[in-house]
Amino acid sequence: MTLSEETRDRLADVVELQPTKNAELQDRWGMESGSEVHQYLEGELSDYYFRDDNSLIRATEEAADLVDVEPGIEAGPDDGGAPSKIRVPERQAQIVEVLAGPDEKSESVVSVLHKLRERFDVDPDAEDVRSDLQSLRRKDVVDVEYRTVPTFRLAVSREELEVGVSD
Repeated sequence: MTLSEETRDRLADVVELQPTKNAELQDRWGMESGSEVHQYLEGELSDYYFRDDNSLIRATEEAADLVDVEPGIEAGPDDGGAPSKIRVPERQAQIVEVLAGPDEKSESVVSVLHKLRERFDVDPDAEDVRSDLQSLRRKDVVDVEYRTVPTFRLAVSREELEVGVSD
C-alpha cells in the first residue's frame, strides 16, 4: 500500500504520540471532531494502527518501520514500568520539568499551571494543562492521586527519564 505524503505524516504522528486518543490527533491534524479522526484512521491507516486494552491508539511495528520517527515512548530497563525515554510536545516537556517528583506531594492542575507561568513565561489554558497531564499519565510518566481534585506527580524520577520535544 503506497501512502500519500499527508498520510505518511499523519502515520508519523500516530507513531510519535502513541499511546494517544482521537482528541490529541484531532488537535494535531486540525480536524473538527474525534469522529473525523476515527474515519481517517479506519479509511487511510487501518493497517498501521490498533487500539490497546484501554482503547488508546498505538502504531503497529510495521508503521514504526515505515516512517522515520522515533516512537513516543521507549520502555524502561525492566520493560514493565515507567518509560526511560519519551518524545512529547514542548508544553508536556515543560510540565515534566516543573511537576512534583515521585517522592513529593502531588499537585493540582492549577499549581502546575502557575509553575509553568513562572518558570517559562507562558500562559496556557488550564484545560490544556489538564489534557497534557492526562497524556503524560497515559504514557506512564505521571501518576494521579484523587483528593478533593485530581492531583499529579511524576511516576519516575527526572534523572531516569530522557525527554525529547516533538514538533
